[in-house]
Amino acid sequence: MEKTEFIALVIPFKDKLYRLAKRILISKDEAEDAVQEVFMKLWNGKQNIENYNNPEAFAITMTKNYCLDRLKSKQASNLKIVHSNYQTSENIEKKIEANDGVEMVFKIMETLPEQQRIVLQLRDVEQFEFSEIAQMLDSNETAIRVALSRARKAVRDAMIKNYNYGIS
Repeated sequence: MEKTEFIALVIPFKDKLYRLAKRILISKDEAEDAVQEVFMKLWNGKQNIENYNNPEAFAITMTKNYCLDRLKSKQASNLKIVHSNYQTSENIEKKIEANDGVEMVFKIMETLPEQQRIVLQLRDVEQFEFSEIAQMLDSNETAIRVALSRARKAVRDAMIKNYNYGIS
């Protein structure tokens, strides 16, 4: 596989890998490092890429595994939460309110169990099908649907609790 073929194959899903890595690792820098590491592994194994049915799913699985390994390492204790790159309408009040809501959802997502957080990211943000997510996470579709349902319910309940704070 030539360099141009490799680039044409992997660049289309680079952003998905980054968003998944950022969701798991929280840190922008750590996420960029994770994607770079996965790309290096893909490049080193480029002769085998064509053997995979879905190279994108393989890369996402590699990214997920790398990020989870990274979190288990001792260096993961110094990761920081940074979320400030979301744009909404031009109205400044609506923009601030929307940013607060997005930040609240992200904070709530961070409290979810790992499996639910990853499933929510892959389904609701990345728009993968249940069958694809099940394949990536080495699970079955029913378990993915249950995890997603529980994650959405937890986020919804926490949002209601936060917005109704102090209201009897």
